[in-house]
This record gives sequence, structure tokens and C-alpha cells, in this order.
Amino acid sequence: MKIEKIYVLAFLLASGGLMLPSCKGKSEQQMGGQAPALAVMTVSSGDVSLQTGFPTTLEGENDVEIRPQVSGFLTKVNVEEGQHVGKGQVLFIIDQVQLQAAVDQAQAAVAVAQANVNTATTNANNNKILLDKNIISSSAYQTSIDGLNSAKAQLQQAQAALTSAKKNLSYSTVTAPVAGVVGTIPYKEGTLVSPSTLLTVLSNNSDMEANFSLTEKEVLAYSQSGKSFQEAIKSLPEVELKLASGEIYPYKGKIVSVSGVLNSSTGSANAKALFPNPDGLLRSGNTGQILLPTIYNNALQIPQSATYEIQDMKFCYVVGDSAKVHATPITVAPLDNGQNYIVTSGLKEGDVVVTEGVGISIQDGMTINPQNAATAQPKQ
Repeated sequence: MKIEKIYVLAFLLASGGLMLPSCKGKSEQQMGGQAPALAVMTVSSGDVSLQTGFPTTLEGENDVEIRPQVSGFLTKVNVEEGQHVGKGQVLFIIDQVQLQAAVDQAQAAVAVAQANVNTATTNANNNKILLDKNIISSSAYQTSIDGLNSAKAQLQQAQAALTSAKKNLSYSTVTAPVAGVVGTIPYKEGTLVSPSTLLTVLSNNSDMEANFSLTEKEVLAYSQSGKSFQEAIKSLPEVELKLASGEIYPYKGKIVSVSGVLNSSTGSANAKALFPNPDGLLRSGNTGQILLPTIYNNALQIPQSATYEIQDMKFCYVVGDSAKVHATPITVAPLDNGQNYIVTSGLKEGDVVVTEGVGISIQDGMTINPQNAATAQPKQ
């Protein structure tokens, strides 16, 4: 039994002795394994148009609040929400009974005042004849003239009251001051309304205003040397509108104004772009993004994913001899589209930069296995 155990132990030791060198060799092979295969791209120059997105809210070029000018019960709503109406079209009608009665009363007062003027005129004419014949005194004649003037003044007062009554009656018919689209109608027929009541908002949306903000850095970047600020605005390229659905609006817009004063609390300037809206697709309150293009001639462009940042300095890995990577500081243009950078210094055309694993698994001086060095290009 002891002899058998010795033979078994010797066999295990022999087997282990054979296995240990094998494991050691495998470990050494793993530690000194192949270089990681990482995607790279060759830097090339070309004309680049970057689109920078700015959140925006749309408004009609002329949004008009519709309020009644007289108080009364709303008797008729002639339009529906979202309906397109023309200038002068009837929107609402307010109870006209009392207003019509006021007109009738004012007309009667005018008739009475006119009759008084006629009587006073006849009396003054008769007194003039009597004065000429020395039958009455001049003071008596003057009294009749004063009575005539008083009657005429009362007639003018009655006519003014009639004009006011007719105007109030016309206010009972609320019409559209401009062509546009009817907004929300919160009040229904039978509601008591007054001049403080907002009946609806009429949006003139033949053109739509897109309001957005530019930072101080962006304002400086878009301003062109040798030109006034207003000239620089006029020279800005047309912009696109990305709708909330992600679709691009089919008509391009133009920046029409940028505030000349920066907001001290936000450090931004208010800007406004105007978009045509012939199909009525855009409505007040729509949101989206203004896509403002910036054109760089003969620019070097790399993906943002190919860079990393240390203390406000940007770096990328350039592939050198023997496929070793070297951390290289670069400077980039102040504007970007959120995907790519325009490199202004630190790289040259023909350099190969790593686009995969940057800031995660790559270290300076590492040897890699470059992949797609000739075909990889940054996303537009």
C-alpha cells in the first residue's frame, strides 16, 4: 500500500511539474499579447459646414389679443379654434339689445335737439325783423340769439351721444383686425364678458418668428472684422429649423436681428430669425432648434470622440512610427456642431488619429493595430 501511494504521489508531482511550465508560458503570452485593434482616421482638409443648434420658440409675426370693447353677454361665437380668418371677418357677437336701445334713445334726443334749434332759429329771425322796426330792444334780440346758440350746442351734444352709442353698438361685433389663425377660445356663448376679458389670440402666421439666444462667444465668432454688427448680421447664411418631431422644416429662414446688448445675468444676446409659413404648418408656441451653419474653408475636422480634455486643454492621440500613439495637444474653433471639432492647430493634413477608446483604454506610447486608417472620416 505504501509503495502504491509513493508511485501515485510521484506521478502527480511529475504531472504538476509538467503543467507548471505550460501555465507559465500561457500567462507570459497573454501579458505580452497582440496590440489592440482600434479605429483611426487620416486627417484631411476640406470645406466644412458645421450646423450649431439653438433651442427656439416660435411666435406669429403679429400675435393680436382679441378683447371686447364693451361689456355684455356673448351671444355668438362665429369661429373655431385653429380656423384661419381674414381681416375684418366677424369673430364674436355680444348682446346688442341694450346697445341698440341706447342708439335709438340717442337718435330721439338728436331729433328733439334739432327741433329746438329750428324753433330757436325761427324765434331769432322774427326778433331780428322786430329789432329792425324798433319794436323790441337789442337786448331782447340778443336773448333770442343766445337761445339759438344754446339749442345748437344741445344738438351737437346729442349728436355726439348718438355717435358714441353707434360706436358701442359696432363694438358688439368683434372682427379680426388682421388675417391669421384663431387661438384658444376659453369662453362660450352666454358668458358675461368685459373689456378685460381675453376672448382669443389671433396669430398672423404668414411669417413666423423664431426666438433664440447666442452666447457672447458665439456673437463674437459670427461678427466679421471690418463690418458693422448689423452688416455682419445681414451676411449671416440662411438657417434651418429642426422641428420637435426631428424633421427639418422645408423652408429656410433668415436671421433678422441680434440684440446689441448682452444680458448681464445670462451672458447671452437675444436673436430672431424669420421663416416663411405659406402652408400654415408652423403655429405660435411650436418649439424646435435653429440650425445655424458656419463654413470653414480648407479646415481640418476630427470627431469629438477622438479627443479628451485636461484642464481646459484638448488632446488627441496621433499614430506615429511602429503604430505607437502619442498624446498631442490641439486647439479647436470656438464653434462646433456637437459631433466634430475644427482643428486650428496641433494637427496637419495626413496625420492619423485614433477615434476609438480615447480617454478609456489608450495610454501615451501604447502600440495599437490601426484599423481603417485610410477610410475613416468624421460624421457630418
